[in-house]
Amino acid sequence: MEKGKLYLIPTYLSSTNNGDNITNAVKNVIRKTSYYLVENVRTARRYIASLQLGLDIETIHFESMDKHFDEHALPKLLKPLLAGENMGILSEAGLPAIADPGNLAVRYAHQEDLEVVCLEGASSIILGLISSGLNGQQFTFHGYLPIDSLLREKKIKAMEQTALSSGYSQVFMETPYRNQQLLTALCKVLRPDTILAIGADLTGQEQCTRSKKISIWKKGDLKLAKIPCIFSMGIY
Repeated sequence: MEKGKLYLIPTYLSSTNNGDNITNAVKNVIRKTSYYLVENVRTARRYIASLQLGLDIETIHFESMDKHFDEHALPKLLKPLLAGENMGILSEAGLPAIADPGNLAVRYAHQEDLEVVCLEGASSIILGLISSGLNGQQFTFHGYLPIDSLLREKKIKAMEQTALSSGYSQVFMETPYRNQQLLTALCKVLRPDTILAIGADLTGQEQCTRSKKISIWKKGDLKLAKIPCIFSMGIY
């Protein structure tokens, strides 16, 4: 029996996105897919419904795969693939398997010699970096920084030292409601001449990208509360 394919399916980056932000190739796969591993079931259902593809959402199977996910459950959850059914992975925002546990399912699929197909969609990491003016050839993505203030400051200093010594851009993110707190910490810890770029609400109606020295950021009053952001730091 022919095995199904595991599709990495992009979702919206901004709450103001709609079906126009999603390619027809992605929509065509969703039309033919009935099994999903998702970071959040409610968000996934809302996303598919918003595409207005004429699907009966009640007939679609969603399995939660959040940060508390036990990877030992993967053999059972991916059984539809072995039975010839296609499956999709959906993140909360953007492309899956980056800063979410979708990579565990992808790893398992490769181990079982199952085909993995990544579909085209927006990535806040790439969009934030290319709009920063920083080194786009050599960079490191750190994901979420530590919540503890002392550990966070230590991490920020380490990233800055790496940027200064290697020239590699340092890319990272934060939960939206902690963005302002992170910006305050960055202004406190980083050197005045270090460049900080912030991409806010990327692809959304309130999209804003700014790349400035820390000395300039300290003089501003940018409000980031509850706005999805990607941060890039480095040198010109």
